[in-house]
Amino acid sequence: MSENQPLSGRLADRVKLREEHVITRMADIAEKLTDVIRLGRGDPDLDTPAHIVKAGQDALGRGETHYGHPLGLPALRQAIAENIRAHGGAEYAPDEIVVTPGGQHAMFVIALALLNPGDEIIVPCPGYNPYSQAAELSSAEVVPVRMSMDTNFTLTAAMIEAHITPRSKVLVLINPNNPTGTVTPPDEVERIAQLAIKHDLIVISDEIYARLVYGNQRIQPVAALPGMRERTITLSGFSKAYAMTGWRVGYFAGPKALITAMAEINHAFAISTASVSQHAALAALTGPQDCVEEMRLIYDERRKALCEGLDRIGIPYAEPQGAFYVYANVSVVGIPASLFCERLLAEGRVMIYPGRIYGDYTDDFVRMSLTQPVERIREAMSRIQTVVHAIRSERSAPAA
Repeated sequence: MSENQPLSGRLADRVKLREEHVITRMADIAEKLTDVIRLGRGDPDLDTPAHIVKAGQDALGRGETHYGHPLGLPALRQAIAENIRAHGGAEYAPDEIVVTPGGQHAMFVIALALLNPGDEIIVPCPGYNPYSQAAELSSAEVVPVRMSMDTNFTLTAAMIEAHITPRSKVLVLINPNNPTGTVTPPDEVERIAQLAIKHDLIVISDEIYARLVYGNQRIQPVAALPGMRERTITLSGFSKAYAMTGWRVGYFAGPKALITAMAEINHAFAISTASVSQHAALAALTGPQDCVEEMRLIYDERRKALCEGLDRIGIPYAEPQGAFYVYANVSVVGIPASLFCERLLAEGRVMIYPGRIYGDYTDDFVRMSLTQPVERIREAMSRIQTVVHAIRSERSAPAA
């Protein structure tokens, strides 16, 4: 290494992000402030239900502290298969399911197993950014499909088809979408599935927020559609519906011809998912489900409060139909979304994230999370209104 060469020059070419991430930077700023209302992270403020926690404690008491089966606890994989089927998904055998240390871990395993250098993976834009990171580490080409308010930030088959080339191999569908909180209608999912069959694409169907939808929205599991089971990897987990982010339990399911090899990659990365967490996840699926509905109703109440606040301020947003996010267009304030987020944190002590984090091709939108109680959301909207008023006043003031 040259004496003058910076140490960062030793990083591999595959490492694209070489500076501190904006989320880390904002978190550092927030630590120096008091009374920050955090509406940024996708981490529920709600606690894991008591019966799930007890199952984890009991597992520890029994000495469940060792390596487990590489694919995951057999009873848990059986319960996952039954749960997928109960919610309209495909039929899976336990050996077609792999339990992972979180859904995000699963993304990287799937990408490394499916993508060769030069292959193209089609991703929604904006969408959950680790899919792009996983593709980059696989030396694949990321093909973003730009969504907009015109379709309420949902993918359509026509939008996807315009991006298909001979190198297209994998399509990612996140439904409900993160960061936009929007739902792809079932009939559109069917058209996307037909497109995947026509062009021989493998679909990664990210359904981790599928239990959190509002109004009359319904999630159509991709693998259950005709001709799709053999070309779909269903990805989900326990973090969102059961407020188990810190337990780190996700899973993916698919045809055994693919799953066997993927399981070996997962084994190399993690050996197995933490045994105590898997026993807690088993209790989540086999225990009472009223906790999921209770949390969904709490998020729905918060969703309405946040949208009412945005309406008062005059900030438009995509219709939030699922997950626990609202995607708002702050360009009407008059400054870029990334700058708006920084000023809102510094001056209003409210933390939200710019859409650029999620690959948005504009700097107009922000993601707001429904991860604070209603009264705190209302306080946050009051603070946002004050900061918006200050910015608009600055911009309308005559030049000196």
